[in-house]
Amino acid sequence: MESFSEIKKRMKSVNDISQMTNAMKLVSSAKMRRSQLLHDNMYPFFLFCVESMQEMIRKNEHLDNPFFVLEQKQQGDTWKIGYYVLSGDQGLAGAYNNNMVRITEEHLRTKILDNTQKGISTSYELNVFGRLAREKLIKNGYNVNSDFSFPISEPTYFDARQVSAIMRNRFLRDDFDLVYLLYTRMDSPVKMEPVALRLLPVDIKSISRVLPDKLDDAGIATLSGSDLEYFPNSDAVFDYLIDSYTNAMVFGAMVDAFASEQTARLTAMENATDNADEMMKKLELLSNRARQAKITTELTEIVNGAQQADKM
Repeated sequence: MESFSEIKKRMKSVNDISQMTNAMKLVSSAKMRRSQLLHDNMYPFFLFCVESMQEMIRKNEHLDNPFFVLEQKQQGDTWKIGYYVLSGDQGLAGAYNNNMVRITEEHLRTKILDNTQKGISTSYELNVFGRLAREKLIKNGYNVNSDFSFPISEPTYFDARQVSAIMRNRFLRDDFDLVYLLYTRMDSPVKMEPVALRLLPVDIKSISRVLPDKLDDAGIATLSGSDLEYFPNSDAVFDYLIDSYTNAMVFGAMVDAFASEQTARLTAMENATDNADEMMKKLELLSNRARQAKITTELTEIVNGAQQADKM
């Protein structure tokens, strides 16, 4: 058994850790409430833009717009893929950042394998929000754009507009044939899932994934069965809508990622605090036993000393 003084030192260390994790839990709780409020305020706009895009694609099957046309590649060609990965700047959030690294690596490996089987080459570029996933992906030898750097904490619509403008411009410059958005989608505080969505060219399957099931086939942007009229023309409407759509998608992903990170950190700090409290209970029990053993030893020494004195 450890000595009484050693157990006391361990108890002090555990108590210090418990106070730290509890303080971080309170901070994460406040940030999570702000992120949830931001998420709730953003979601109706996000949902309206996404669902509007879905309905307009359904009603216009033959679109001659670069943002809606997927190129066809032949053997010997190259797919140029741009990834935008949303991770965190800070740790202590459980498996949150590692999950983003994992889904990025898995999606990239799958794409390269599928293209190789078709005789098509693959070039890619990773643009990573947040510090931790960027450092891990660089360490693992992936092609990470060092010039791209955006904070993920406290996301704003202005930041989302900047990022989506970069995406659209690089897509039009033919830097990328495909643009993917990778982030953690939060359906509820207990259900968070890393997802990979094709942002450009617009993919109706990706759009359907971010809509609630009850709205997947129901219209909120237009009346079911109605005919759409475009003013001044369909090209002008789609050029405007693609800006709003990509802005909404990027902003929605940033808000989801921020809320998911804070929720993951809150959960991790709650678990750490609970574990520290449980450890304190065990150490207190050990401390009581060690103290009793110490008292027993001292009493034994006193009795033995008294008996020796009587014999003398």
